[in-house]
Formats: sequence, structure tokens, C-alpha cells
Amino acid sequence: MRYMMTYDLMETVRNTNQWLGATALSMASYPIWGVVPNPAFRLMAAWGEVTERSFARMVAKPDWGIDSVVASDGRDHIVTVETEIARPFGDLIRFKVQGRPYKHRKILLVAPMSGHYATLLRSTVQSLLPDAEVWVTDWHNARDIPVSVGKFDVEDYTLYLAEFMQQLGPEINVIAVCQPAPLALAATALLAEKDPKAQPRTLTLIGGPIDPDRARTDVTDFGRRVTMGQLEQFIIQRVGFKYAGVGRMVYPGLLQLASFMSMNAETHGKAFSDQVLRVAKGESGDHDKHNRFYDEYLAVMDMPAEFYLSTVERIFKRRDIALNKFEVAGQMVDIGAITDVAVKVVEGERDDISAPGQCLAALDLLTGLPDERKASHLEPRAGHYGIFAGKSWRNNIRPLVLDFIDQNTPKRGRRKKSA
Repeated sequence: MRYMMTYDLMETVRNTNQWLGATALSMASYPIWGVVPNPAFRLMAAWGEVTERSFARMVAKPDWGIDSVVASDGRDHIVTVETEIARPFGDLIRFKVQGRPYKHRKILLVAPMSGHYATLLRSTVQSLLPDAEVWVTDWHNARDIPVSVGKFDVEDYTLYLAEFMQQLGPEINVIAVCQPAPLALAATALLAEKDPKAQPRTLTLIGGPIDPDRARTDVTDFGRRVTMGQLEQFIIQRVGFKYAGVGRMVYPGLLQLASFMSMNAETHGKAFSDQVLRVAKGESGDHDKHNRFYDEYLAVMDMPAEFYLSTVERIFKRRDIALNKFEVAGQMVDIGAITDVAVKVVEGERDDISAPGQCLAALDLLTGLPDERKASHLEPRAGHYGIFAGKSWRNNIRPLVLDFIDQNTPKRGRRKKSA
């Protein structure tokens, strides 16, 4: 079938490299080589270990790995992950802290569907759990979703978010990270018109492309430069026979990873060669800095073709959100209909993916929202990753977001004593 051969070819190359790594590790680890005073066998084994692990991670979904959290009582409390809404393309999951008094801060963390799993926000979840009840959108790998389930584009994504917000009720505080920021804004506006009582209490947009034309980056330049026909011809492929989604048109995770790494090929190459030397010297660990980063970075997922293409066309090329012309299921969504939701925008000064100004454009679209319910923050010297998971998030942005939530939460009145 068209485009299926290239998909299977990439998987074959990945599988072959994983096998080569495993073979090199096994052969160079034979005890007999211990009598040969040559470091070549140790280097070969180290290369095999790093290579096998790297290529194996590309098809593995990472675990959340959040087992416990320290509560205000000073005790460790077990954390369980529970699915509250299960849908074909993504679930609404909750991180439930066992035995801890209920936290009145309720946060929905909207994860990107941009090539990596929602576990990319692991450190963000960990930082919020001590002070809030946390829910996350957990998107599924498109290669595992049968074609019979149907399509999934930006409109479906928006409807999913609206459903999740309705499920959690008006006390929820939404934090949308990067790519889903414009769609979270649209979902809130959709609720403002269809079900105003289900709107979230606050909406925090972190480094998202509300208006990509506000500040140019390599991402926006790419969106302008290529045509939709070129994207469909050279990027979109059909899932092979190995997976449940056989025949589904996708933007393959392996192809996305190749583009990610090509932008910093020298840096990644040095990181891998340095790790081989550390393994050969016995200085590495299963959860050392290199493995922690690349176990997540290399774990990629396929995106539904219609979602990727509609994102490029409607968010970047036509700028439907920026021009307030976004439609969902034939209904025009008016961002100005949001009148009761407090909105905060967070940007990083050195963000080279969603440059400063792109996300701030959301505040201009909120024509029905009083200025006192709008807020913004530009984090000095912070890049894209830092504003939601790095040092800037932990030290500065997280406290500001929690304060913003508290400032827009009605004071809890004292309960009347029963007669």
C-alpha cells in the first residue's frame, strides 16, 4: 500500500540497529575476552549497550515513575494513576495521592500531542502534586489505534478538551503547555457559548503558538515555506502491518525524531560518544543523567496525519485562532465569549519554538474579559523546555501559577454549625 513500505523500512532500520547493539554487547561480554589485555572489547560492549538501549526506547512508552509524594504531614503517600475518561485517541488520567487530605486546587495539565508522550511532563506533574489534585491528558500512539475508530484532527482534539473540562467541573484550573495552548483557548471559548457553567476557573497558557506570526522562529518559517501537498507527500506515511493501526495515515514518530536530532546532530553525537566512554569505564548508571534524558527524548509516538496537517494548515498557515475564525463541528468559536475565566500567559525570553509574543496574543483575543482577569509573565533567560519543566518552572513560574490560581479562587466560607 502507498507509503506503507517507507514506514516499515524505518522500523526495519530501527530494529536492525537494536539487534546490532544487542549482538555487540553479547559478543564482547564473553568471559574469555577477560584474558585479552585490550580495551577494544570493553568499548565494543559499551557501544552495544548504549546502541541497544537507544533504539529500544524509540518504541517504548515511558512509565510515569511517580510512586509517592511527600504531603504536608511529612509522610510519603502512595500515588496511583487512574483513568477517569477513556477515549480512543487519549484518556483523562488522575494522579491520586492515597491517604492525603483532599487538595482544593484542582489542575488539568494539557499535554502536547507533538511526537512525545505525556510523560514529557513528568517533572511538571511531580512539582504540582504536593499542592494540588492533578489530572493530565494522556494521548495515545496513533499506530496502535485501528483505522475503524476514525479520524482525529484539531477539532476532535478541541472537543476532547471540552469534554474533559466538563467532567472536572467549574473548579478546575487548566494549564496548557506549548502546542495545545490555542486549542485549550478554543475549548474554553466553546464551553463559554455552549455550557458556561462548565468553564474552568483559570486558564494558564505556557509557550503556545496562539499567533505564530507575532514572532518568527524556525518552526513558523517551516510552516510558511512548505506547502500542504509537500507535507502530505514527504512526511505522511501509512502504519505497517506490525501494529493495530495498520493502514492509518500518520506522521511517524521515528521521522519526527530524525528531524529533532538533525537540528542538534553534533550535540547528540557527542552525548552518545561520551556515554559509551562512561559505560566502558563503569561510570554510568541505569538512571544517570544521560539515560534519564534520552529514555524520554527517544520515546516517540506517531501523530494522526489529519491532526498534524490540520495543525499546520489551520494554526500556522491560516491562523484561524489568531484571527478568531476557528470552527468546531461547523460552529464558529468566538474567543471573545470568554468573560469569566481568569487567563494567564507565560513565555520564555529565549524560547526558540514559541517565541515571546506568540502566546501573549491570546490576551488581545479576549475582548470580553476584564483586564484585571488577564495576566502575563515573561521569564528572563528561559528557553522552551525551561518554562514548564526546567529550573525556571520550579523556581519562578510554578509559584506564580499557583498564586494566580489562588488569587482567582473564591474564599472558602466557614461552615455553619448544625443546630
